[in-house]
Amino acid sequence: MKSFMNPDDMRKYDDIIDLPRHVSKTHPQMPLSDRAAQFAPFAALTGHHEAVRESARLTDERVELNEDTLAALDEQLRHIEMHLDEKPGVSITYFTPDSKKRGGSYITVTGWVKKIDEYKKAVVLTDGTHIPICNIARIEQL
Repeated sequence: MKSFMNPDDMRKYDDIIDLPRHVSKTHPQMPLSDRAAQFAPFAALTGHHEAVRESARLTDERVELNEDTLAALDEQLRHIEMHLDEKPGVSITYFTPDSKKRGGSYITVTGWVKKIDEYKKAVVLTDGTHIPICNIARIEQL
């Protein structure tokens, strides 16, 4: 590598080149961990990585159910309601809207029906899961 200093200029520092490093008597020495933090990478675009990851995250579109499917679901719910004392086992697939972007995801839960809440229009499982009836896509009785 070529030196940018002239050899004559290099000789100007011959008198101080071998002197010990100065240590202040009034200011404490900075810990090595703090010194290293000064040279940590600078994140100019804070949150950019998370924003890119969020926009790349895929969501499902909600499928609109036809009249026959809605009627079949309604019939299944009535059958479940008639047998609530038996705590019927079910596997329910329902749509959950995404809170950050358009679309959502389909979730399947398996459990025992505790009640069908007419006021909140939801199926309540024994584990406390509330499933909005309007979001149900499929019910399988176990």
